[in-house]
Amino acid sequence: MWLLSLALVLLLQLSAAQNVSYDHRSLILNGKRRILLSGSVHYPRATPEMWPGIIQKAKEGGLDVIETYVFWDRHEPSPGQYYFEGRYDLVKFVKLVQQAGLLVNLRIGPYVCAEWNLGGFPIWLRDIPHIVFRTDNEPFKKYMQSFLTKIVNMMKEENLFASQGGPIILAQVENEYGNVDSHYGEAGVRYINWAAEMAQAQNTGVPWIMCAQSKVPEYIIDTCNGMYCDGWNPTLYKKPTMWTESYTGWFTYYGWPLPHRPVEDIAFAVARFFERGGSFHNYYMYFGGTNFGRTSGGPYVASSYDYDAPLDEYGMQHLPKWGHLKDLHETLKLGEEVILSSEGQHSELGPNQEAHVYSYGNGCVAFLANVDSMNDTVVEFRNVSYSLPAWSVSIVLDCKTVAFNSAKVKSQSAVVSMNPSKSSLSWTSFDEPVGISGSSFKAKQLLEQMETTKDTSDYLWYTTRYATGTGSTWLSIESMRDVVHIFVNGQFQSSWHTSKSVLYNSVEAPIKLAPGSNTIALLSATVGLQNFGAFIETWSAGLSGSLILKGLPGGDQNLSKQEWTYQVGLKGEDLKLFTVEGSRSVNWSAVSTKKPLTWYMTEFDAPPGDDPVALDLASMGKGQAWVNGQSIGRYWPAYKAADSVCPESCDYRGSYDQNKCLTGCGQSSQRWYHVPRSWMKPRGNLLVLFEETGGDPSSIDFVTRSTNVICARVYESHPASVKLWCPGEKQVISQIRFASLGNPEGSCGSFKEGSCHTNDLSNTVEKACVGQRSCSLAPDFTTSACPGVREKFLAVEALCSS
Repeated sequence: MWLLSLALVLLLQLSAAQNVSYDHRSLILNGKRRILLSGSVHYPRATPEMWPGIIQKAKEGGLDVIETYVFWDRHEPSPGQYYFEGRYDLVKFVKLVQQAGLLVNLRIGPYVCAEWNLGGFPIWLRDIPHIVFRTDNEPFKKYMQSFLTKIVNMMKEENLFASQGGPIILAQVENEYGNVDSHYGEAGVRYINWAAEMAQAQNTGVPWIMCAQSKVPEYIIDTCNGMYCDGWNPTLYKKPTMWTESYTGWFTYYGWPLPHRPVEDIAFAVARFFERGGSFHNYYMYFGGTNFGRTSGGPYVASSYDYDAPLDEYGMQHLPKWGHLKDLHETLKLGEEVILSSEGQHSELGPNQEAHVYSYGNGCVAFLANVDSMNDTVVEFRNVSYSLPAWSVSIVLDCKTVAFNSAKVKSQSAVVSMNPSKSSLSWTSFDEPVGISGSSFKAKQLLEQMETTKDTSDYLWYTTRYATGTGSTWLSIESMRDVVHIFVNGQFQSSWHTSKSVLYNSVEAPIKLAPGSNTIALLSATVGLQNFGAFIETWSAGLSGSLILKGLPGGDQNLSKQEWTYQVGLKGEDLKLFTVEGSRSVNWSAVSTKKPLTWYMTEFDAPPGDDPVALDLASMGKGQAWVNGQSIGRYWPAYKAADSVCPESCDYRGSYDQNKCLTGCGQSSQRWYHVPRSWMKPRGNLLVLFEETGGDPSSIDFVTRSTNVICARVYESHPASVKLWCPGEKQVISQIRFASLGNPEGSCGSFKEGSCHTNDLSNTVEKACVGQRSCSLAPDFTTSACPGVREKFLAVEALCSS
């Protein structure tokens, strides 16, 4: 009986197995060519409780595939010791994707970049004798192969490869090696060939890919990464054209404004890719999430990894980005068979206009593109006139009727609110000792920080004594990275930091010496370890070079070679003050504000409801925060973005880069910090902050994030039904705040009537929508003459309430 049951299980697995192959047009699943739409969702950047909702919204947005990196540093924190629990439960995440009916692209790497600490490499790897990362180096290859094999075997044991009936249809080895291979010469060529052979020998039954790397063996699919990949082709004709990183926005640096990428430009880039022969496309990121703890890299990458993605940091739909791309996906899927069953026929429609036509049987799909970045135009295609906005693609499914235009956003937009809880928190504080307060050691030199701390803490104390001195002088540090706080005789002098643009910098800091002996204490702090570049294992942190006291009566004094005492980390970290038990180990005092090196503690009740929660830290300087012992990340609201680099408006037209559509100049790069609901109890939660530079906790508050105002607009040149829907499951449309057909002005949340307006439209919309969670109505553009108006459109704004 047992053998019969086992045989039945094996038979079911074999019957569910998918054959994954490919030709020059696409991946082929079980003999069928597929257009595959994918999105990056990194499992550690959300909680397991968030995963199902994120995956479901990705599916509803039209995705077929979820892509994720695998994070070596968190899965193997010490050699041979593995961790796959909580946010790092990779198997659970892959199985949830499978349960949702989606596929997986598993990018094992194990180098990931990803703005992740040390690019995903475990810090202990730097200490392996004679190791050189990412080249033909035996120690590195040994550990890389061991980890990759570990992950592959875990997936095999759970039958998660498509060849076993699982969802994993692709696996990736290495990552963006073409960006650095010139630094490694012939050793790099040998390494990439070894990596390919090693991966292929794993016998996963699915294709292996390498991204942003053209020098690959013929059995590896090379793929494109970039803002635009139309016109890119793999190295061999027999391979499909695949785009593994299509950037939906960009990540945020502390001290820099927030990057945004208009959805019109993303849709244009994606449509152009499929127009010109693409078949697999992945959004990086589809959900960005949060760099909890000390996982962010850079340095200087913020705790928020929102990425301006279709699903925001909290897992909510980012509108209209999510909806407009959903409309694109649905259109592409309707033309899938025709597009993949033929070769596109190209024709010129104008100096900057073109058509690609796919025909198969009785089917026909045309892509009409206007790549002019300034001018709208009208083109003739098969004896029909088509209006093409600048920098746009129209998809004409039957080669007659426009089903989608990348520049005409018909899907719903929204206004997201951060709603204060008015928590009235009661705070106490504890002073972190300045200088040495615990285990320490001495050296007659300035030590490199990563080598000293092994990245167990952001912090390293450098302390020394100067025997004779008095009055004002200068402390000159030849090189530092990322932050240093300077104290003399326990008194704060100043703080210094570098930036994303200048990683290493010198310091000339005024200090005051007392008569006689002086203690100089320097607290060096990292803000994430480098995640990109060649030879990243050699990059340094902390203080280096000469360290000189200047302006002394007897002349300058070089302190670099005298005896220094070191302490890794803080007393509060050692006591685990951020945990319930640890917080009871010290006596907390009345709050001291604007004071450096201060721990703050309070208790709070979770905000009511189900909306996502964030911590408003606008009144604080720089530090770290914990909720019930869980780190929500580094914070640095005191580091304001530059004033002068944000445009007055963002024009989607023309090539995009991460500096094009910045917002938030002169403001904190990150004010709100995500607190997952699953980390909180209804009552009696512990919130602890370590403040480095000085802040005022009395203004800290919890906020909830919600979407209450929704809007839609439809254009006469691309008519469609107006569709409104409330994002919250318990919400209904409670009020129509604006409705106008003609040439209304403004944007969602601030619409107003233009010079041409149709009366009594609000009543019609109210009857159709109020009291409903969703509604749809078709505008009649013939009811409004609007003489002199080039193009009429309908704009509607509604309020959602629970």
